[in-house]
Amino acid sequence: MSEIKLIVGLGNPGREYESTRHNAGFWWVDELARSHNANFKADSKFHGLIARIALHGHDVHLLKPQTFMNASGRAVGAMAQFYKIDPAQILVVHDELDLPPGSTKLKLGGGHGGHNGLKDIIAHLGTKDFWRLRLGIGHPGERTEVVNFVLNAPRKEEQSLIEEAMQRAQNIAPLVIEGKLEAAMLKLHSQ
Repeated sequence: MSEIKLIVGLGNPGREYESTRHNAGFWWVDELARSHNANFKADSKFHGLIARIALHGHDVHLLKPQTFMNASGRAVGAMAQFYKIDPAQILVVHDELDLPPGSTKLKLGGGHGGHNGLKDIIAHLGTKDFWRLRLGIGHPGERTEVVNFVLNAPRKEEQSLIEEAMQRAQNIAPLVIEGKLEAAMLKLHSQ
């Protein structure tokens, strides 16, 4: 099992999107950086904000694409190519409509489930075989309401459930980075 060398948080840049459900990936990566005293800095070569953390001797790149969600693959593709990172060494952290708030799942591969950020990353990497940390945000119930739903802030009770789930996922970050993904899944999914 190879360790994770790149962790990508998905979201939209700009203050007006900061607290929206679609930015759950940004929130999680921000917290990971904060807990390792790492600061993000803009890098136009990678179309995003980047940081580096070291964990138990493992160097990990953190990336927050600044291309808007639908073009996230540009940033991920550029970084993977530059640092010669295999798709299986990439973890993409994103909001997930199909999971309720308070739920979080780790998985390798799979489709994009209509998530435009994932869709673009799959297109740029040419494969679905990268890791995903899916942060549940719930579903509005109507397909036509999805865009409005993801671009709004969670309700207060949802927010606290999402934060608890994100904290549980922070706790397994060391296992993920060391490449112990089966153990990480087991721990996360049984909490």
